[in-house]
Amino acid sequence: MARIDWNKGRVEMIHGSGGRAMQQLISELFAAEFSNDYLNQGNDGAVLPQPPANSRLVMATDAHVISPLFFPGGDIGCLSVHGTVNDVAMNGAVPLYLSAAFVLEEGYPLADLKRIVQSMATAAKDAGVAIVTGDTKVVEQGKGDGVFITTTGLGYVAEGIELSGANAKPGDKILVSGFMGDHGVTILSMRESLGFESELQSDTQALHDLTAAMLEAVPTLKCLRDPTRGGLANTLNEIAHQSGVGVHLQEAQIPVKPVVASACEFLGLDPLYVANEGKLLAICPAGQAEQLLAVMRAHPKGADAAIVGEITEDPNHFVQMTTKFGGRRMVDWLNGEQLPRIC
Repeated sequence: MARIDWNKGRVEMIHGSGGRAMQQLISELFAAEFSNDYLNQGNDGAVLPQPPANSRLVMATDAHVISPLFFPGGDIGCLSVHGTVNDVAMNGAVPLYLSAAFVLEEGYPLADLKRIVQSMATAAKDAGVAIVTGDTKVVEQGKGDGVFITTTGLGYVAEGIELSGANAKPGDKILVSGFMGDHGVTILSMRESLGFESELQSDTQALHDLTAAMLEAVPTLKCLRDPTRGGLANTLNEIAHQSGVGVHLQEAQIPVKPVVASACEFLGLDPLYVANEGKLLAICPAGQAEQLLAVMRAHPKGADAAIVGEITEDPNHFVQMTTKFGGRRMVDWLNGEQLPRIC
């Protein structure tokens, strides 16, 4: 069979037909880049070892449909690894394995596909997880958008760790690990050729090492979330309703880069609703907040962490914020779609 032309070749319908061309693409690209003992079993699924004793399994899945596929700071490949690793980690779990399903559009350049797969392989290696099984489908030209990737993650959480959006109590403190809105503004700037991307890049990164350090230092941690679509505002509204509480934020304490604030003002957006892909939100008892903040700031992925608010008693479950000017405003659920195709 002819060799794959990685420089000029394109995805063809036969690459999803189940035949020799599909097998060649899988073996020369996916299997070669993702190679590990479990994937190399070569079966329809991976047989995995038992998790450690006295632990529970955690599973998360995420579909990635970002546009553009390549952006400052990352691409759909590393994003698909980071997003699912972080979903597992927000449960206090150690991520171990990923599956990856690709939907490819006929005509997509093989050089770009290879670049995406290599980015995924690097991100998985850096995060210490193995991509152990997957699937590939090809759709007709015009019926996709280049590449869609769905990843499912599997990990384990030790007994005694019970993180949930239902755990928040009045008096608890709210912390974030860094600047809000970097990812969403970077994507929008690239998409609309606004020029802000020269000063910005996506914050996409795996956060499981940061969460592990936080849990080791403050096992009383109540909740972890990664504020992706809908940003900090939607995430806090979700938690308020899960726990039956209110939220009070201090705008002056929420870290937002000046370029992000300027871009949002120019575009009529609120950075509290803009997606993040490498930041987390944490809720802990008030007495441990300063200790947790110090641990986060000591970690390179939490160097810009801040305490941004507290949980309140509120039967209406409102999220409210004291503004920089001393007023108070509601931070309600996102109404509509600020930034489609963002992750």
